[in-house]
Amino acid sequence: MKRMSDRWFGGVWMILVAGLLATTQVYARELPDFSELVEANSPVVVNISTTQKVKQNAGGLPPGMEMPNLPEDSPFNDLFKHFFGEGGEGAPEEFDAKSLGSGFIISADGYVLTNNHVVKDAEEIIVRLSDRRELEAKVIGTDERSDVALLKIEADDLPVAHLGKAENLKVGEWVLAIGSPFGFDSTATTGIVSAKGRALPRENYVPFIQTDVAINPGNSGGPLFNMDGEVVGINSQIFSRTGGYMGLSFAIPIEVAMDVAEQIKSKGHVTRGWLGVLIQDVTRELAQSFGMKKPMGALVSKVLPDSPGAKGGIQVGDVILEFNGREVNNSANLPPIVGSTPVGKEIQVKVLRNGEVQMLNLTLGELKEEDKEIVAAVGPKSTTNSRLGVGTSEVPKEIRDALELKEGGVIVSALDNGAAAKAGVRKGDVIIMFNGVRVENGKQFGELVDKAQTGAVVPVLVQREGGPTFLAIKIPGKKG
Repeated sequence: MKRMSDRWFGGVWMILVAGLLATTQVYARELPDFSELVEANSPVVVNISTTQKVKQNAGGLPPGMEMPNLPEDSPFNDLFKHFFGEGGEGAPEEFDAKSLGSGFIISADGYVLTNNHVVKDAEEIIVRLSDRRELEAKVIGTDERSDVALLKIEADDLPVAHLGKAENLKVGEWVLAIGSPFGFDSTATTGIVSAKGRALPRENYVPFIQTDVAINPGNSGGPLFNMDGEVVGINSQIFSRTGGYMGLSFAIPIEVAMDVAEQIKSKGHVTRGWLGVLIQDVTRELAQSFGMKKPMGALVSKVLPDSPGAKGGIQVGDVILEFNGREVNNSANLPPIVGSTPVGKEIQVKVLRNGEVQMLNLTLGELKEEDKEIVAAVGPKSTTNSRLGVGTSEVPKEIRDALELKEGGVIVSALDNGAAAKAGVRKGDVIIMFNGVRVENGKQFGELVDKAQTGAVVPVLVQREGGPTFLAIKIPGKKG
């Protein structure tokens, strides 16, 4: 009986061990081998070295410092002149500054893609190929908004990168980068796609691919490959507190880069669609105030005069839900969609207005220079609204002119720890709309607040430095 038991347990143990080994082998087989991918695609990756002319004062005082006003017979005069030159500033001297980056070949006759910041202000650009040849490159064109540059080297029968589609990437899939971090040529690093459609500060027109691929200085401009050996992005930026890799890398989708390259080749410059509205995210509180089931879309806080948006009927307070048939999940989604839409094309825009969905038709214009910043300040004649905890004033003419406000609005001149402050209202904000109604003056503003239902969450549009912003204020009970 004991022998049968031992045999039974021994059999079970063998089955468990076999199962564990089989499971381990399955997981081992699922881990990718990048060796063939690296070998096949390294030839299309190039090293880019640039030289810039930099001017610096020879011997002069550091920037921002001035020669002290010393008596003529002071012994320190000779000391300062010896170290910092006559008058405290030496003659400017030029010296060569060198930098490194990466790129990849997109045509057999020598067109190369890289980042704009890799070649910006370069006096000389040298492209080193995988076979160690070094060729001088010419800049065909650059686009600062997307950080893309198109170069040309004089060579034939070059290896060419196979291009894929970033839109087909899935979060979690493997990707590979090849570049020259810190000047180490043909360095391969791998990781996964961490997120798609990322918006970065001051980078409104690129829906970045976020990865955890190790990217460092020198990788900029190099390709990001999928597991099929296709280029799906250009490694462009990293998030770092130290200057080195910290697990957050960002790549420009190849569709964006190639659109820029084709426009540079065909027109010599890049054009983008322009709607002419300022937008912000819809927060949970704002969604509640607009009667939305969940936060989504891009909330319009300002419509520029004579813009395509104004001519197409877009209004302040509209929430843009779809643009040209593409869903707008948040405000960061909209600029890349608008920018990539052809200028002059008539498109449809789905908006939520006063709780109802409407379809608008408009024609896009061309994006020009950025608008100047708008600054608000505090005016006189303050009126206190104790229910919201704000003191408001008439908007002075100079402030009204600076903000391009033709009429109406009140400026926040005092603020306590009340409902307005808790909602994010700041001293110096100009309140121009309350619960969907334009604010004409302090008296009318007080009446609007007084009529608001206790406990309701209402949208309030304020103008502040940088542009207009919607805030959601929860109305407290009336005092006294």
